[in-house]
Amino acid sequence: QVQLVESGGGSVQAGWSLRLSCAASGYSHMNYCMAWFRQAPGKERVVVARIADFGGTTYADSVKGRFAISRDNAKNTLYLHMNILKPEDTAMYYCAADTGRGVCRGGAVGFYDTWGQGTQVTVS
Repeated sequence: QVQLVESGGGSVQAGWSLRLSCAASGYSHMNYCMAWFRQAPGKERVVVARIADFGGTTYADSVKGRFAISRDNAKNTLYLHMNILKPEDTAMYYCAADTGRGVCRGGAVGFYDTWGQGTQVTVS
């Protein structure tokens, strides 16, 4: 069973950058669709970016040009590089995996069967 552990969150000022990491364990490979979601207080959990096993990426309009998702399958690690952070980026960020598929089906929460515990990002 795959386990995901996020790290790298914190409190930063607007305009700064952060890099989130998600370490995967419990599986012999990481050749499946992975994604980053975020959830602000009182709001639904929404997809930020997703990446297929071959590296194809998709981004939410709100983060295009500022965030970059990447993966290092050799290290079993997923990343989210966040630049030019804005107060509206404040949320709990979750790593997720659709372990049954290499190509991502989409950004719906229900497509992903494995989740991390989340890491908080606060932008002031």
